[in-house]
Amino acid sequence: MSFLHILAVESASEVFTKEPIVPFVILLIVILVVPIVFERLRLPGLVGLLLAGVLLGPNFLNLFQTEQSTIRLLSNIGLVYLMFVAGLEVDMEQFRQTRNKSLGFGTFTFLIPLIVGTLVGRIFGFGWNASILIGSLFASHTLLAYPIISRLGVINNEAVTVTIGATIFTDIGALLVLAICVAIHAGEFTALSLITLLGSLFLYSAAVLIGFDWAGKEFFRRSGDEEGKQFLFVLLAVFLAAVGAQLIGVEKIVGAFLAGLAVNDVVGEGPVKEKVVFVGSVLFIPIFFVDLGLLINIPAFVASISNIWLTLAIVIGLIGSKFIAAFLAKLIYRYNWLEALTMWSLSIPQVGATLAATLVGYRAGLLNEGMLNSVIVLMLVTATLGPLLTSRVAVGLMTSTVSVTSDAKPLYLDTTDTEQPLTVVVPVYNPDTEQYLIEMAALIARQAQGRLVPLAIATGPAHMDAPQLESAIAKADALLDKATAMSHDLGVTAESVLRIDDAIALGITRASREQNANLIVMGWGKRTGFRARLFGNVIDSVLWASHCLVAVTRLLESPTKIQRILVPVQNFTPEALRPLRFALLLATAIGAQVTLLNVCDRRIKPSSIAWNKSNIELLLSKLALPQAPVVEVVPHENVAQAIITAAKAYDLVVLRSIQRRTSAGGLAVSDLTSQLVAQLSGSIVLLGEPQKSNAAVIREQFLQRSNRTKLEK
Repeated sequence: MSFLHILAVESASEVFTKEPIVPFVILLIVILVVPIVFERLRLPGLVGLLLAGVLLGPNFLNLFQTEQSTIRLLSNIGLVYLMFVAGLEVDMEQFRQTRNKSLGFGTFTFLIPLIVGTLVGRIFGFGWNASILIGSLFASHTLLAYPIISRLGVINNEAVTVTIGATIFTDIGALLVLAICVAIHAGEFTALSLITLLGSLFLYSAAVLIGFDWAGKEFFRRSGDEEGKQFLFVLLAVFLAAVGAQLIGVEKIVGAFLAGLAVNDVVGEGPVKEKVVFVGSVLFIPIFFVDLGLLINIPAFVASISNIWLTLAIVIGLIGSKFIAAFLAKLIYRYNWLEALTMWSLSIPQVGATLAATLVGYRAGLLNEGMLNSVIVLMLVTATLGPLLTSRVAVGLMTSTVSVTSDAKPLYLDTTDTEQPLTVVVPVYNPDTEQYLIEMAALIARQAQGRLVPLAIATGPAHMDAPQLESAIAKADALLDKATAMSHDLGVTAESVLRIDDAIALGITRASREQNANLIVMGWGKRTGFRARLFGNVIDSVLWASHCLVAVTRLLESPTKIQRILVPVQNFTPEALRPLRFALLLATAIGAQVTLLNVCDRRIKPSSIAWNKSNIELLLSKLALPQAPVVEVVPHENVAQAIITAAKAYDLVVLRSIQRRTSAGGLAVSDLTSQLVAQLSGSIVLLGEPQKSNAAVIREQFLQRSNRTKLEK
């Protein structure tokens, strides 16, 4: 072997062992590739990350050690991020509506599992302090099945809202117990020190919840649309709160969760929140799970699991105690069995707060390796069982949703006054898609006797005489001239608008608001997906900022050639029926036939399918629709697959876009719309809804409860 070859080998070895960037590169490869592979095998990506940590850890390849500075730093950031996102995703508006009942159910689903978990710890030889900590691990829950109840349209059911609100109490309670148990374990702990700790925690919590909320609102108000600065403010808030928690002697995850609650109202459901959650879910939180895998010693894991009684007691104790809590809520608040079972299934999953607290307890020496391994098994079992149960029992709540909203006033495209003329804005910026977009918008505007507004945005530097701006204006004028000519051929007069703005998305939303638009029609390419990673930045920003509906279209042929339109509808709220109204408006203009597709449980009896179909037809007959759609009720075990199969016989599929919510502390859960957009090969219209203000949400929930009360009477 030559000297140069030996030198090269030693140099490569030194890079891999001493260069801190190498572990980061390996982690990026792992969190990019492993979840994709496991999801294609129909296994949770989270499981793949844990196994990757085991393989890369000291018991196999020995590439990583949990005490490495790079791993420890990134894992701690992921741990903080995990709890921050858990607080950020609590729906504060829903919580305020049912805070008293949420407090009641939160008390049940906290205290009962706490007692059961403490008994389990004592039975298996843990001390009182460790046993109480084990009980606190039982007490919290993760809303892993939120995308399921959102897709089913039962999010406004009181039992569901109460369960969501209870998350605040269970997570805060569990984190407080963790803070006290760790402090007791750290050294001498007297009644005076306990009072001091609780007092400091109270003052600190008030400072974070009130101070950060005020500071965030002021900063966001002054920074306007500067999302970069707002993103950095949110990051500063979470890590400042984490450091503050450590200064008063409690765990940093307590501060992170409180920071999430504090900035919850500030970021709302806007693009800043989406970016914050996105960074955590694709980078830091997956690294935390890889680090968790590094702690798993396979021989010790097998040995601890072979002691099946501890693991069995933990799993059964958790599931049983959560059922008792839901049953008590049923008795006290007079919920039916379906509502009680839905509350139970939503409160079963143990991921975010449970794993974070377990890791803290393990590192502090309160919990042993056997308990760590048992909690990992608990996470895997409950993360699978909870959403599975929710998908089965929450379907039954949809029947009441139909009854509640069947009395609602007719809605065509939005909640504005239907006597005002329909205004359709068509941003023209891509010559390849302009013709089909103008055709669709013109057909809708003509049918509704409304206005068609082709819109071109010219972006350029601050100087209005810059050559770049002159070129952008010339290009925009050419696009508008073409749009005007095409509109004239379709018998519609176009009112073209040219706007100069800093960014295309801002220009579209601002001009649409100035024109008092009811609908924005946009296009996207054939190879696309969902949201920023799938739609692209312009459409993503328009969906977030628009005041009206946005029809994002992928048209493979002229709208005038469409003969059959498919509209999948899972529930029958006014919002869920907007795609149907859109499809009927378009179908009336071109003489097409619309089919409403409702996918039900595959185990349902044929007589029940016929009964559901007749109920849907009766409901639609009361809604003053321009024409009666064909109703198809199809039993299938997979909603997405049923829609994809049915769509092959149709020219166009109209879908509803629901603002996506992540769960499991930022670990993305694929929803129905993203699956369909990725797999449907034909023409698609995705109807995106505007973000509602808090007042609008309150008004809508009040109307739905009023309708329900009338029907019950």
